Amino acid sequence: MSLRPRTALARTVLSGTVLSGAVLAGLVLTGCAGTTVRQVSDSDADTAGVVTASGGSDHGTSTTAQATTAPTTTTTAPRPPADTLTMEKFTQITGDIRPKSVVASGKGTVTAQNMMYRHTMTAYDSDGKLLATVPDAVTLSEFGVDKDGEYQGAPVEAAFVPDGSAVYISNYSMYGPGFGEGSDKCTPADGTPPSFLYRIDTEDWEIRQVIPTGAVPKYVAVTPDGEKVLATNWCTYDMTIADTETGEVLQTLPIGRYPRGIAVTQDSETAYVAIMGGSDIAVVNLEDGSIARTMSVGQGPRHLVLGPEGKFLYATLNAEGKVGKIDTTTGEVVAKVATGSQPRSMDISADGTSLYVVNYKSDTVTKLATADMSTLQTVASGHHPIGISYDSSTGRVWVANYSGTIDVWDETAP
Repeated sequence: MSLRPRTALARTVLSGTVLSGAVLAGLVLTGCAGTTVRQVSDSDADTAGVVTASGGSDHGTSTTAQATTAPTTTTTAPRPPADTLTMEKFTQITGDIRPKSVVASGKGTVTAQNMMYRHTMTAYDSDGKLLATVPDAVTLSEFGVDKDGEYQGAPVEAAFVPDGSAVYISNYSMYGPGFGEGSDKCTPADGTPPSFLYRIDTEDWEIRQVIPTGAVPKYVAVTPDGEKVLATNWCTYDMTIADTETGEVLQTLPIGRYPRGIAVTQDSETAYVAIMGGSDIAVVNLEDGSIARTMSVGQGPRHLVLGPEGKFLYATLNAEGKVGKIDTTTGEVVAKVATGSQPRSMDISADGTSLYVVNYKSDTVTKLATADMSTLQTVASGHHPIGISYDSSTGRVWVANYSGTIDVWDETAP
């Protein structure tokens, strides 16, 4: 059992957002039910007006009749298809960050993982306001690990549980006696020390679980049913599968040279795992831990996402500078398109019509239509975009730039 009691950890919680450039706030009338608040970037020195809405209440009372209030209902208009919208900069977040990845919960919270450069994870609301800065320091013995004293991690990737109440963080390395920094150039035989996943409660931003992994865990995923957490271990060429309730490691599966991206089917029965050191994707049966088959898709598959219906799998092919579309039934690569130099992370819109790809060396983000894999838009990012996440609660796209910023993009009608 690695679940921790509610004791205070040394941590820092900060409020506020650090934004580059001036930011104007506007109120946009959404109908008689009320108003919504929208931030717009002032990077082009435009001005934003304020639209106010007055309520419909009377400014007096009647002496002959008593007013009654009918029940009201509010509805949210469906968002237009993502492939009909255009990315426009909403804001840029700066501060004491070096984000390797950024992940949206879809429940109003977004986290950035700042590696060993800051030894923190930072959490934001859906508008980019800083909610918390969570240090990666942990007393391992409090979680049943036979190590005395405090240790640090290096948050690299994250995955939320389905209801957004907790987030799992993979630590590239641990820092303290008996540990040493990992490397991207490694093998299972070189003695790289193992590491840990943290489970962090999003109500109070405290670490609740510590789960052992292999060496240099990179990508982390939670099954849609919320029962398992998976982590690919870069240096030990395997994948950890653990129980989310108890933190117990259920299986450690050999995958292949430098495993990275994971995509899990909606029934939580199958995981697709990218083997970045080659050209394959492993198809893992999560019920018995067997590898059903492998699919050859192209050089350096890094990040994977599934379409909403699971018919197609999409993979960034880092070594080819392309994104592949794969038929999950046949394993056939039905399309490959170039996006930019070193496409790394990727996400898909909630409706499955658009892909968003960061091109690390090109300093760009490419938006693709999933239907025909055509390029819908290419926008300039910050330097070295490395992580990206589509926030289904707002339709915004978050981009982590390794140079130390986070860009947030709105999707608007052209």
